[in-house]
Amino acid sequence: MTSTRTTDADQDLTATRDGDLADPTREVVTVDQATGRELRRYPAAGPAQAAAAVASARSQAGGWWELGFAGRAVRLRAWRREIAAAGEDMARLIHAENGKSVEDARAEVLGLLGHLSFVLGNAERVLGRHEVTTPPGAGHQRAWVERLPYGVVGVIGPWNFPLATPGAIVVHALAAGNAVVLKPSQLTPGVGVVLGEAWRRAVPDLPDVLQALVGHAATGQALIHAGVDKVAFTGSVRSGRAVAAACAITLTPMLLELGGNDAAIVAADADLDEAAAHVTWGALQNAGQGCISLEVAYVVDAVHDAFAQKVAALARTVRAGSDEQALIGPVPLASQIPVIRHHVEDALLRGATAVVGGPHTASGDRYVHPTVLVDVPADALVATEETFGPVLAIVRVSDTDEAVAHVNAGPYGLGSAVFSRDHGDVIARRLRVGMTSVNDALAFSQNPALPFGGRGDSGYGRKHGDEGLLEFSYPHAVTSRTGTPATSTTTFDRAPGTVATALAAVTDRILAEDAS
Repeated sequence: MTSTRTTDADQDLTATRDGDLADPTREVVTVDQATGRELRRYPAAGPAQAAAAVASARSQAGGWWELGFAGRAVRLRAWRREIAAAGEDMARLIHAENGKSVEDARAEVLGLLGHLSFVLGNAERVLGRHEVTTPPGAGHQRAWVERLPYGVVGVIGPWNFPLATPGAIVVHALAAGNAVVLKPSQLTPGVGVVLGEAWRRAVPDLPDVLQALVGHAATGQALIHAGVDKVAFTGSVRSGRAVAAACAITLTPMLLELGGNDAAIVAADADLDEAAAHVTWGALQNAGQGCISLEVAYVVDAVHDAFAQKVAALARTVRAGSDEQALIGPVPLASQIPVIRHHVEDALLRGATAVVGGPHTASGDRYVHPTVLVDVPADALVATEETFGPVLAIVRVSDTDEAVAHVNAGPYGLGSAVFSRDHGDVIARRLRVGMTSVNDALAFSQNPALPFGGRGDSGYGRKHGDEGLLEFSYPHAVTSRTGTPATSTTTFDRAPGTVATALAAVTDRILAEDAS
């Protein structure tokens, strides 16, 4: 999500933080982000390959569903073992393709294994058939709800968390009984390919239930048009709108996880050392390249200066690089660097001060070092739009009411953080966002039992948790006649006055209940 305001950086309207939507190349070339060395070339899949992948997935989707929860669990456990055994190699590949530290890449593997463990322990509880009550006069009927899979789910993944983000979606879709075709980002396709290879080793009897399809944005569009039954997309708002438009033609349901301009609120009674430590990490981890990165901190005036000093001291210790001592890695998408620089320059022109970094820290072609801005006007780009870089804007507010108003006035509604010793839960409840961590940063993303998603320009639908399983299934309501009713209500044999008698009885009961 680049700026929605026109800048030199986004004159080319095909450019988004997902890459070039109009890239015509027939190959996907990956590079080592530390050295620029070519890693591998992949042919870009076109409409024919997308159609073939969806067709082969559909041919095995029925068999996957018919295995039942127990049969699917056996195979998901085998896949989990393959991922765990290959975890270190996966982390090294993420480091090479994406540039993040190996330790942060390991966290992605750990997160994926956590989601697998969650669905193995909860899929049947959430999705299994459950009986429901029948109304008076329907004692001859049984009623239940069962959850059915959509069929084939197309998953279009991002480059910033190339394993954890699409992987969690894939896990929930599979556990719900769907087959999946994954289109990983063209910047990090190897991670998706390895995930698919692990599946084929673990589940040789149904190898096409999970497939990886490599290509550019056109491949994602081809996947949508190939007839998938649901689409899950993670990326920019602009790309999300293009996906939604394509899905609208066939009324294909969607999960859209788009961007955010996530905020932290620091109240007057906050533990400032804790708040500074968590906000600094939440803003700079993964080089700020996260839809839930904390991009702006609304800090109550009474503690603003002390908080800003603590954050600045911590941010100065964070260095971008590819060596083992570097805490953050490069920005893999070169077109994002001018956007980061423009947002910082805009804030400075509006009166902000860079206490760490500044525009010069985003002047290279790969590494962007941290910037912390203070005295940022609330309408500056860094405070209203997604910067997607290691930049934190600190905005001074009179009280938490003003902070809440700023958060709720924005177009996004993804994540947030609140720091307050005594009022954190109360403040959090007022925020119109999908997720909040109280006295912590991004902790909601580390709990596989919690739903993940937003509102507004941040998209709709949920992954993770019970809601993530429900997202990839639909309810099938069933009634089954078990006896003979005293009076038929579903044929023309109904006796005259039957409904009038029933209505009078219900009315008398309601009035009696309310009177008591």
